[in-house]
Amino acid sequence: MNQTGRPQDAPLSNPRADRVRDVAKLAGRPARIKRGQFLAEGPQAVREALKLHQESLAAGAPGVVTDVFASEACLDRFPEFEELAEGTSARLATDEVLAAMADTVNPQGIIAVCRFVDVALEEVLDGGPRLMAVLCQVRDPGNAGTVLRAADSAGADAVIFTASSVDIYNPKAVRSTAGSLFHLPVVLGADVAGLVAACKARGIGILAADGYGTLNLDALQDENARRRLTGGGPESVYDLAAPTAWLFGNEAQGLFPDELALADHRVAVPVYGAAESLNLGTAATVCLYASARSQQPAGITA
Repeated sequence: MNQTGRPQDAPLSNPRADRVRDVAKLAGRPARIKRGQFLAEGPQAVREALKLHQESLAAGAPGVVTDVFASEACLDRFPEFEELAEGTSARLATDEVLAAMADTVNPQGIIAVCRFVDVALEEVLDGGPRLMAVLCQVRDPGNAGTVLRAADSAGADAVIFTASSVDIYNPKAVRSTAGSLFHLPVVLGADVAGLVAACKARGIGILAADGYGTLNLDALQDENARRRLTGGGPESVYDLAAPTAWLFGNEAQGLFPDELALADHRVAVPVYGAAESLNLGTAATVCLYASARSQQPAGITA
């Protein structure tokens, strides 16, 4: 680094250099799996990755980010990256090099190479989670990232992907999380039946988001709200304030019969207009926020 904190070496300028090609390979799953690394692109994602990196180093754990490549223009606009990138291999790069590395057509001036951040299911469950999102056979990377971002916003404790779901380290999925991938624990490759059994053994309820569900989410929230206001009254069919794992299914087919059978209740988000149904990201957001609101102390808003 020089006195401004900028890398001293000349910017990488050859888009066909071996190092550039090596980074670009991380857009593909085989290279990601082999190396245990993935790409974070753009200021928002890289900033959150570097914050987690610094937190990990401060806790005596290995850092999350190994390499950062940024343009001069990006560092001029976001000077905080110079300090955040301490402990990584940071290099300046031309726009042509960044374009060759990135999965996007028009990269935003900065790319980070990150180590996988997923954790074991047991680690999540042993932490006493109160709210989790479980993605069952969700195949679209944009949808997966959107649900993860919604879970982060709702204050969920983890997002769990079944073995048949999309790779969250897919560049499009990472971009769709808008940095939320680095905010909460993520579990990959879970067996849904085993997961549900482990949750139930710990007193965690299982709700399935299902357009044909027999429980209406609005009615369920009303029941829970009445109990919160009165401090008692008849028991709700399901207490949304209880520790809960929500199951969300495939974009086209929803949850499959064997997945629905694992749930304590099937819950439908009511549709009051002419639309046939809600998309996955919207439905997941509504469901997660219903639980999150109910889990807040009475009289307290998030």
